[in-house]
Amino acid sequence: MKRQFRSGLKTHWGCACCFGVPLPPRRLFGAALLGGVAAAGLPAWAREGVDVGKQSSFTKLVSAQQVERTASQQYLQLQQQAAQQKALAPDSHPQLIRLRAIAQRIIPHTFEWNERARQWKWEVNLIGSKQINAFCMPGGKIAFYYGILQQLQLDDDEVAMIMGHEAAHALREHAREQMGKNAATSLGTSVLSAFLGLGSTGDALLRESGKLLSLTFSREDELEADLVGLELAARAGYDPGAGVTLWQKMAAASKGSPPEFLSTHPSGPTRIRDIEANLHKVAPLYASAQRPAQRFEPPRAAARAPAAAPGGG
Repeated sequence: MKRQFRSGLKTHWGCACCFGVPLPPRRLFGAALLGGVAAAGLPAWAREGVDVGKQSSFTKLVSAQQVERTASQQYLQLQQQAAQQKALAPDSHPQLIRLRAIAQRIIPHTFEWNERARQWKWEVNLIGSKQINAFCMPGGKIAFYYGILQQLQLDDDEVAMIMGHEAAHALREHAREQMGKNAATSLGTSVLSAFLGLGSTGDALLRESGKLLSLTFSREDELEADLVGLELAARAGYDPGAGVTLWQKMAAASKGSPPEFLSTHPSGPTRIRDIEANLHKVAPLYASAQRPAQRFEPPRAAARAPAAAPGGG
Protein backbone atom coordinates (compact mmCIF):
# COMPACT_ATOMS: atom_id res chain seq x y z
CA MET A 1 0.00 0.00 0.00
CA LYS A 2 1.50 3.27 -1.07
CA ARG A 3 -0.40 5.45 1.36
CA GLN A 4 -0.98 4.67 4.97
CA PHE A 5 -3.89 5.90 7.00
CA ARG A 6 -4.42 5.30 10.66
CA SER A 7 -7.49 4.48 12.66
CA GLY A 8 -8.58 4.57 16.23
CA LEU A 9 -12.04 3.80 15.01
CA LYS A 10 -13.77 0.98 16.78
CA THR A 11 -16.99 -0.32 15.31
CA HIS A 12 -19.49 -3.06 15.96
CA TRP A 13 -21.12 -3.46 12.57
CA GLY A 14 -21.67 -6.88 11.30
CA CYS A 15 -22.81 -6.32 7.75
CA ALA A 16 -25.74 -4.77 6.23
CA CYS A 17 -26.44 -7.78 7.85
CA CYS A 18 -23.60 -5.96 8.49
CA PHE A 19 -24.59 -2.59 9.06
CA GLY A 20 -22.18 -1.35 11.47
CA VAL A 21 -21.02 2.06 11.89
CA PRO A 22 -21.75 4.97 9.66
CA LEU A 23 -19.26 6.27 6.97
CA PRO A 24 -18.64 9.46 4.98
CA PRO A 25 -19.81 9.75 1.41
CA ARG A 26 -16.87 10.51 -0.81
CA ARG A 27 -18.21 9.57 -4.20
CA LEU A 28 -21.73 8.96 -5.42
CA PHE A 29 -22.59 6.37 -8.01
CA GLY A 30 -25.63 7.70 -9.90
CA ALA A 31 -27.29 6.30 -12.97
CA ALA A 32 -25.26 8.52 -15.28
CA LEU A 33 -22.00 7.31 -13.80
CA LEU A 34 -23.03 3.68 -13.86
CA GLY A 35 -24.09 3.56 -17.47
CA GLY A 36 -26.05 0.57 -18.72
CA VAL A 37 -29.02 -1.00 -17.01
CA ALA A 38 -29.84 -4.68 -16.77
CA ALA A 39 -32.32 -5.95 -19.31
CA ALA A 40 -35.93 -5.12 -18.57
CA GLY A 41 -38.57 -7.79 -18.17
CA LEU A 42 -39.58 -10.06 -15.36
CA PRO A 43 -38.52 -9.20 -11.82
CA ALA A 44 -35.22 -10.74 -10.82
CA TRP A 45 -36.81 -13.36 -8.59
CA ALA A 46 -38.69 -14.78 -11.59
CA ARG A 47 -35.88 -14.63 -14.18
CA GLU A 48 -32.94 -16.76 -15.19
CA GLY A 49 -30.54 -17.20 -12.31
CA VAL A 50 -31.24 -17.82 -8.64
CA ASP A 51 -34.72 -18.13 -7.19
CA VAL A 52 -35.25 -16.62 -3.74
CA GLY A 53 -38.96 -15.82 -3.92
CA LYS A 54 -40.71 -12.56 -3.21
CA GLN A 55 -39.80 -10.17 -0.43
CA SER A 56 -41.29 -10.63 3.00
CA SER A 57 -44.59 -8.87 3.67
CA PHE A 58 -43.10 -7.63 6.95
CA THR A 59 -41.27 -4.93 4.99
CA LYS A 60 -44.64 -3.21 4.48
CA LEU A 61 -44.76 -2.38 8.20
CA VAL A 62 -41.86 0.07 7.92
CA SER A 63 -41.33 2.95 5.51
CA ALA A 64 -38.48 2.34 3.07
CA GLN A 65 -37.82 6.08 2.94
CA GLN A 66 -37.41 6.29 6.69
CA VAL A 67 -35.10 3.29 6.87
CA GLU A 68 -32.93 4.67 4.06
CA ARG A 69 -32.86 8.12 5.65
CA THR A 70 -31.77 6.65 8.97
CA ALA A 71 -29.07 4.60 7.23
CA SER A 72 -27.83 7.66 5.36
CA GLN A 73 -27.49 9.57 8.64
CA GLN A 74 -25.57 6.74 10.29
CA TYR A 75 -23.31 6.37 7.27
CA LEU A 76 -22.52 10.07 7.30
CA GLN A 77 -21.72 9.90 11.00
CA LEU A 78 -19.32 7.05 10.37
CA GLN A 79 -17.64 8.98 7.58
CA GLN A 80 -17.20 11.99 9.79
CA GLN A 81 -15.84 9.89 12.65
CA ALA A 82 -13.43 8.09 10.33
CA ALA A 83 -12.29 11.35 8.72
CA GLN A 84 -11.62 12.94 12.12
CA GLN A 85 -9.41 9.99 13.03
CA LYS A 86 -7.68 10.03 9.62
CA ALA A 87 -9.09 6.57 8.94
CA LEU A 88 -11.01 7.43 5.78
CA ALA A 89 -9.15 6.44 2.63
CA PRO A 90 -8.70 9.29 0.12
CA ASP A 91 -10.24 9.00 -3.33
CA SER A 92 -6.76 8.31 -4.74
CA HIS A 93 -6.14 5.23 -2.56
CA PRO A 94 -5.54 2.22 -4.87
CA GLN A 95 -7.77 -0.11 -2.85
CA LEU A 96 -10.62 2.41 -2.85
CA ILE A 97 -10.24 2.83 -6.61
CA ARG A 98 -10.45 -0.95 -6.82
CA LEU A 99 -13.61 -1.18 -4.72
CA ARG A 100 -15.34 1.54 -6.69
CA ALA A 101 -14.41 -0.09 -10.01
CA ILE A 102 -15.98 -3.36 -8.86
CA ALA A 103 -19.06 -1.52 -7.57
CA GLN A 104 -19.52 0.21 -10.91
CA ARG A 105 -19.83 -3.18 -12.55
CA ILE A 106 -22.21 -4.64 -9.97
CA ILE A 107 -24.61 -1.77 -9.34
CA PRO A 108 -26.35 -1.72 -12.76
CA HIS A 109 -27.44 -5.30 -12.13
CA THR A 110 -29.15 -4.42 -8.84
CA PHE A 111 -32.06 -2.51 -10.34
CA GLU A 112 -34.22 -5.52 -11.16
CA TRP A 113 -33.88 -6.79 -7.63
CA ASN A 114 -35.22 -3.55 -6.18
CA GLU A 115 -36.62 -0.71 -8.26
CA ARG A 116 -35.66 1.79 -5.57
CA ALA A 117 -31.99 1.01 -6.25
CA ARG A 118 -32.18 3.16 -9.39
CA GLN A 119 -32.61 6.25 -7.20
CA TRP A 120 -30.19 5.30 -4.45
CA LYS A 121 -27.13 7.49 -4.04
CA TRP A 122 -24.69 4.61 -3.98
CA GLU A 123 -21.48 5.25 -2.09
CA VAL A 124 -18.34 3.17 -1.55
CA ASN A 125 -15.71 3.95 1.07
CA LEU A 126 -12.67 2.30 2.62
CA ILE A 127 -11.87 2.48 6.33
CA GLY A 128 -8.33 2.16 7.68
CA SER A 129 -8.91 -0.54 10.25
CA LYS A 130 -7.52 -4.03 10.86
CA GLN A 131 -11.06 -5.34 11.28
CA ILE A 132 -12.23 -8.07 8.91
CA ASN A 133 -15.51 -6.42 8.05
CA ALA A 134 -17.65 -4.94 5.27
CA PHE A 135 -21.28 -3.90 4.93
CA CYS A 136 -23.90 -2.26 2.74
CA MET A 137 -26.54 -0.21 4.49
CA PRO A 138 -30.04 0.45 3.10
CA GLY A 139 -29.87 2.91 0.24
CA GLY A 140 -26.61 1.51 -1.14
CA LYS A 141 -24.10 2.75 1.44
CA ILE A 142 -21.10 0.42 1.14
CA ALA A 143 -17.97 0.27 3.29
CA PHE A 144 -15.03 -2.11 3.39
CA TYR A 145 -12.42 -2.25 6.13
CA TYR A 146 -8.79 -2.48 5.08
CA GLY A 147 -8.30 -5.58 7.21
CA ILE A 148 -10.68 -7.74 5.20
CA LEU A 149 -8.77 -6.99 2.00
CA GLN A 150 -5.30 -7.38 3.47
CA GLN A 151 -5.65 -10.20 5.97
CA LEU A 152 -7.70 -12.44 3.66
CA GLN A 153 -5.77 -11.38 0.54
CA LEU A 154 -9.01 -11.16 -1.42
CA ASP A 155 -8.85 -11.22 -5.20
CA ASP A 156 -11.35 -9.23 -7.28
CA ASP A 157 -13.76 -12.15 -7.61
CA GLU A 158 -13.86 -12.62 -3.84
CA VAL A 159 -14.34 -8.89 -3.25
CA ALA A 160 -17.24 -9.00 -5.70
CA MET A 161 -18.78 -11.89 -3.75
CA ILE A 162 -18.70 -9.86 -0.53
CA MET A 163 -19.97 -6.72 -2.23
CA GLY A 164 -22.75 -8.63 -3.96
CA HIS A 165 -23.75 -10.32 -0.72
CA GLU A 166 -23.86 -7.07 1.21
CA ALA A 167 -25.75 -5.27 -1.56
CA ALA A 168 -28.24 -8.14 -1.58
CA HIS A 169 -29.14 -7.47 2.06
CA ALA A 170 -29.99 -3.90 1.11
CA LEU A 171 -31.82 -4.88 -2.08
CA ARG A 172 -33.91 -7.51 -0.36
CA GLU A 173 -34.51 -5.04 2.50
CA HIS A 174 -33.61 -7.48 5.23
CA ALA A 175 -33.16 -4.70 7.78
CA ARG A 176 -36.57 -3.29 6.96
CA GLU A 177 -38.02 -6.80 7.19
CA GLN A 178 -36.44 -7.40 10.59
CA MET A 179 -37.68 -4.07 11.87
CA GLY A 180 -41.17 -4.98 10.64
CA LYS A 181 -41.02 -8.29 12.49
CA ASN A 182 -39.89 -6.50 15.64
CA ALA A 183 -42.79 -4.09 15.34
CA ALA A 184 -45.33 -6.85 14.69
CA THR A 185 -44.25 -8.93 17.67
CA SER A 186 -43.65 -6.21 20.24
CA LEU A 187 -46.33 -3.61 19.58
CA GLY A 188 -49.99 -3.49 20.49
CA THR A 189 -52.51 -2.95 17.71
CA SER A 190 -53.08 0.71 18.55
CA VAL A 191 -49.37 1.49 18.55
CA LEU A 192 -48.88 -0.54 15.39
CA SER A 193 -51.66 1.42 13.73
CA ALA A 194 -49.91 4.68 14.59
CA PHE A 195 -46.64 3.17 13.41
CA LEU A 196 -48.16 2.38 10.03
CA GLY A 197 -49.09 6.03 9.80
CA LEU A 198 -45.37 6.80 9.98
CA GLY A 199 -45.76 9.87 12.10
CA SER A 200 -43.76 10.72 15.22
CA THR A 201 -44.48 7.27 16.61
CA GLY A 202 -42.88 5.71 13.56
CA ASP A 203 -39.81 7.93 13.98
CA ALA A 204 -39.49 6.87 17.61
CA LEU A 205 -39.75 3.19 16.71
CA LEU A 206 -37.13 3.59 14.04
CA ARG A 207 -34.81 5.06 16.63
CA GLU A 208 -35.40 2.18 19.02
CA SER A 209 -35.88 -0.94 16.85
CA GLY A 210 -34.07 0.63 13.94
CA LYS A 211 -30.59 0.83 15.39
CA LEU A 212 -29.27 -0.74 12.24
CA LEU A 213 -26.00 -1.95 13.68
CA SER A 214 -27.81 -4.07 16.26
CA LEU A 215 -30.00 -5.98 13.81
CA THR A 216 -29.23 -9.62 13.07
CA PHE A 217 -30.48 -11.66 10.17
CA SER A 218 -31.81 -15.20 9.92
CA ARG A 219 -30.09 -18.14 8.28
CA GLU A 220 -32.65 -17.77 5.47
CA ASP A 221 -31.69 -14.13 4.97
CA GLU A 222 -28.02 -15.06 4.85
CA LEU A 223 -28.58 -17.79 2.26
CA GLU A 224 -30.74 -15.42 0.23
CA ALA A 225 -27.99 -12.79 0.29
CA ASP A 226 -25.41 -15.42 -0.72
CA LEU A 227 -27.48 -16.46 -3.74
CA VAL A 228 -28.41 -12.96 -4.89
CA GLY A 229 -24.81 -11.91 -4.38
CA LEU A 230 -23.62 -14.80 -6.56
CA GLU A 231 -25.92 -13.67 -9.35
CA LEU A 232 -24.96 -10.00 -9.10
CA ALA A 233 -21.26 -10.84 -9.24
CA ALA A 234 -21.68 -13.35 -12.08
CA ARG A 235 -23.62 -10.86 -14.20
CA ALA A 236 -20.88 -8.31 -13.53
CA GLY A 237 -18.26 -10.71 -14.93
CA TYR A 238 -16.80 -12.07 -11.68
CA ASP A 239 -16.31 -15.79 -11.11
CA PRO A 240 -19.08 -17.05 -8.80
CA GLY A 241 -16.84 -19.96 -7.80
CA ALA A 242 -15.01 -17.41 -5.67
CA GLY A 243 -17.92 -17.66 -3.25
CA VAL A 244 -16.46 -21.00 -2.15
CA THR A 245 -12.87 -19.80 -1.74
CA LEU A 246 -14.10 -16.69 0.08
CA TRP A 247 -15.87 -18.69 2.77
CA GLN A 248 -12.98 -21.10 3.03
CA LYS A 249 -10.80 -18.11 3.86
CA MET A 250 -13.43 -16.90 6.33
CA ALA A 251 -13.47 -20.31 8.00
CA ALA A 252 -9.70 -20.19 8.37
CA ALA A 253 -9.90 -16.67 9.80
CA SER A 254 -12.46 -17.78 12.38
CA LYS A 255 -9.95 -19.94 14.22
CA GLY A 256 -8.86 -18.36 17.46
CA SER A 257 -10.66 -15.02 17.83
CA PRO A 258 -13.42 -14.84 15.19
CA PRO A 259 -13.52 -11.54 13.27
CA GLU A 260 -16.44 -9.13 13.66
CA PHE A 261 -17.74 -10.11 10.24
CA LEU A 262 -18.38 -13.67 11.38
CA SER A 263 -20.55 -12.56 14.30
CA THR A 264 -23.28 -11.95 11.73
CA HIS A 265 -21.99 -14.17 8.91
CA PRO A 266 -21.38 -17.63 10.34
CA SER A 267 -18.98 -19.56 8.17
CA GLY A 268 -18.96 -23.29 7.80
CA PRO A 269 -19.39 -26.37 5.61
CA THR A 270 -23.16 -25.88 5.30
CA ARG A 271 -22.77 -22.41 3.85
CA ILE A 272 -20.17 -23.59 1.35
CA ARG A 273 -22.34 -26.57 0.34
CA ASP A 274 -25.31 -24.25 -0.26
CA ILE A 275 -23.20 -22.05 -2.51
CA GLU A 276 -21.77 -25.02 -4.40
CA ALA A 277 -25.26 -26.42 -4.93
CA ASN A 278 -26.36 -23.20 -6.64
CA LEU A 279 -23.33 -22.40 -8.77
CA HIS A 280 -24.87 -24.10 -11.82
CA LYS A 281 -27.71 -21.55 -11.75
CA VAL A 282 -25.37 -18.61 -12.28
CA ALA A 283 -22.69 -20.31 -14.40
CA PRO A 284 -24.45 -19.40 -17.70
CA LEU A 285 -24.72 -15.78 -16.58
CA TYR A 286 -21.00 -15.66 -15.86
CA ALA A 287 -20.18 -17.40 -19.15
CA SER A 288 -22.04 -14.73 -21.13
CA ALA A 289 -20.94 -11.74 -19.04
CA GLN A 290 -18.33 -9.26 -20.19
CA ARG A 291 -15.16 -9.64 -18.15
CA PRO A 292 -13.62 -6.68 -16.30
CA ALA A 293 -11.14 -4.79 -18.47
CA GLN A 294 -8.84 -4.31 -15.48
CA ARG A 295 -7.89 -6.56 -12.60
CA PHE A 296 -6.52 -5.33 -9.30
CA GLU A 297 -4.20 -6.79 -6.69
CA PRO A 298 -4.98 -7.04 -2.95
CA PRO A 299 -2.85 -5.07 -0.49
CA ARG A 300 0.55 -6.59 0.12
CA ALA A 301 0.22 -9.11 2.95
CA ALA A 302 3.49 -7.92 4.49
CA ALA A 303 2.54 -4.25 4.37
CA ARG A 304 2.22 -2.49 7.70
CA ALA A 305 -1.41 -2.33 8.69
CA PRO A 306 -2.98 1.07 9.35
CA ALA A 307 -2.15 2.26 12.86
CA ALA A 308 -4.83 2.07 15.49
CA ALA A 309 -5.20 3.94 18.74
CA PRO A 310 -5.28 1.85 21.92
CA GLY A 311 -8.53 -0.08 21.99
CA GLY A 312 -9.21 0.65 18.34
CA GLY A 313 -9.66 -1.70 15.36
